[in-house]
Amino acid sequence: MAERWRRKIDFLKGKLLIAMPNMGDTRFERAVIFMCDHDENGAMGLIVNQTIPQIEFSELVSQLKIESDITLNMPEVDMIVMNGGPVEAARGFLLHSSEFSKKDTVKFEPDYGVTGTVEALKDVVTGQGPEKKLFMLGYAGWGAGQLEAELQHNSWLVVEPDPAIIFHNDNNEKWTMAIGKLGFEPGMLSTLTGCA
Repeated sequence: MAERWRRKIDFLKGKLLIAMPNMGDTRFERAVIFMCDHDENGAMGLIVNQTIPQIEFSELVSQLKIESDITLNMPEVDMIVMNGGPVEAARGFLLHSSEFSKKDTVKFEPDYGVTGTVEALKDVVTGQGPEKKLFMLGYAGWGAGQLEAELQHNSWLVVEPDPAIIFHNDNNEKWTMAIGKLGFEPGMLSTLTGCA
């Protein structure tokens, strides 16, 4: 039994979690989360469909004192700052397409990478960053066994990641698009589900 558990424990790494309509935690209502890690110690992911409207990317770049000998054209590289989750809200992450890589980039083959350095942001603002990208502050985290319990209580659905969803330009559509990958409409989801 323990051996089977060890083999299955990382099954969420690189997947998308989709919040069920009955999600009791308002921080995760209609959330779509790219899972970066999942093991016996817990799990970590980045919400890909929640924005932080009060923070401008250009202001953040200015606060980080990112400088370059190249003239920065901020209107052309301005991005929406995303809410990656409620944990460590000042910590930044760049979820991006896989052609971009730094020495600390964590790769999720074949399509994604996650980089958490100021150097990666400098590459973005100087036009040397990844083709597809989301910048977010914070992450979603679960302690040992916590996410497994939430899955047993039908709080989440799991699907394969899709760049067309993750990097879609309308965050309000991502949840519906992710549900659609399962082959049914969101209205078909029952808020009263059981465990077999």
